[in-house]
Amino acid sequence: MITEPLILSIKLAAVVSALLFLIGVPLAGWLSITRLRWKFLIEAVVALPIVLPPTVLGYYILVSISPDSILGSMYLDVFGSALPFSFEGLVFASILYSLPFAVQPFLASFESVDPRLSEAAWTLGASRLKTFLTIVIPSSVQGLITGGVLSFAHTLGEFGVVLLVGGNIPGSTRVVSISIYDNVQALEYEQAGQTALTLLVFSFLVLSVVYATNRRVWAIWPKHF
Repeated sequence: MITEPLILSIKLAAVVSALLFLIGVPLAGWLSITRLRWKFLIEAVVALPIVLPPTVLGYYILVSISPDSILGSMYLDVFGSALPFSFEGLVFASILYSLPFAVQPFLASFESVDPRLSEAAWTLGASRLKTFLTIVIPSSVQGLITGGVLSFAHTLGEFGVVLLVGGNIPGSTRVVSISIYDNVQALEYEQAGQTALTLLVFSFLVLSVVYATNRRVWAIWPKHF
């Protein structure tokens, strides 16, 4: 059945996109204002998952969260379970894999805000944090929506990283992309086609929302109340 993997994928994508919002907004905000010469190194690390093959990234994540690693052993001691081949491990891996799809739209949106607005707020005595929360964030709604939607959609369709880190455990790590792979391996092409079509339609709708939001299509659309 497609239902269980699809629900698990949506759950994973929702958790990851929410956490990426909490992580990505402060990170992008810092990158947009810092004048450190080496900030390009941070930007390169954030963008690395875009160019790295998913299997390479998945391998290093798997090694970094194994029970023999510092992070993996700490998690095992605290929670009594291992990160690899678990839903929590998928969340950790997906955050790293989808990070640039959230941070880069956030950063581009923050940098597009007129700096004179922030300077005026500083002149009036507002702190940098208050200026960021009351001026930069409200002026960057489109970029925040874009980053959130793209990270959600990217997480929903990922395959290589989740296969290496999560494996194929029904009800725990068997997400919809793994389900399609299993269907093809079992020569169940009809089921694979139905699942693939579902993801195709969803991805098209997601991109339509993103482009419509960025081009302000709704601003000229007639309103009927």
